[in-house]
Amino acid sequence: MKEKFLNSKLILLIPAYWACLFDETITIINQSNEYWKGNLSKANEGNPIGAFMMANHTSGLFVICALWLVLIGIIGYYLSNKKLKIFSLFVLIAHSFGASSWLSFYYNFWYAIAFIFINAVLFIEVENIYESRRKLKTIEL
Repeated sequence: MKEKFLNSKLILLIPAYWACLFDETITIINQSNEYWKGNLSKANEGNPIGAFMMANHTSGLFVICALWLVLIGIIGYYLSNKKLKIFSLFVLIAHSFGASSWLSFYYNFWYAIAFIFINAVLFIEVENIYESRRKLKTIEL
């Protein structure tokens, strides 16, 4: 199973999923106690879709996060390799931006910079792994 995944183009989604999960986690962690106690007007989210969901119920963030994670996988499955790389990079950048806004505001500017750097390295390394395995597969044929 692990080997099958590592040889799949879906490995290219790892950086996108990482940034997405980090962004979602830091968003959840930094909601005020008032929000979690039911004061939905205290929802703090920059994404208008997420903000709408959060303004309607405290579970709204979890619902939209789960749907988005599934949608990333479905979209990624049907895209060609080049379009998948573009999509994965888009998701990575969007969620790096979202998470870095939390990091720089609540923690420290340098945490945001480190997070963005790690994401850039992760994207390149995963792409290198995918390309080397793809070339190896081509040689074996």
